[in-house]
Amino acid sequence: MSKQELVVLGQDDASGCCPTLLTAPLDEDQAAELAPVFKALGDPVRLRLLSMIASQQGGEICVCDLTPAFELSQPTISHHLKLLKQAGLIASERRGTWVYYRLLPQQTDKLAAILTRPGNPDVQPLQPLDEPAGAAS
Repeated sequence: MSKQELVVLGQDDASGCCPTLLTAPLDEDQAAELAPVFKALGDPVRLRLLSMIASQQGGEICVCDLTPAFELSQPTISHHLKLLKQAGLIASERRGTWVYYRLLPQQTDKLAAILTRPGNPDVQPLQPLDEPAGAAS
């Protein structure tokens, strides 16, 4: 049996970006690093919070504008924001009595790169759940 070097696909550029899930299997360390991020995104409240933060004009939003959007207590919203922050998806800054949140695009860009099929320029946006895929609007 020959001793050939294993080539990891998707890492042939100078940036050393992570391979996508479809080009090479994740190793144990990569999976352990990504699991908390996906776990943080696995909750509907946290997913909505991230969406609200990411889509905010100006790139940041005050917690005072996030809390009224949910029928949850302020401590519960703060807990969800803390988990998003621990996952590296958002950052925060205290200004007086309020805390402002902003997206950390490097983490979402990394997730997008890992989940993107290689060589697929025709990636379609997600369809609403109540509309069948391919249905015209």
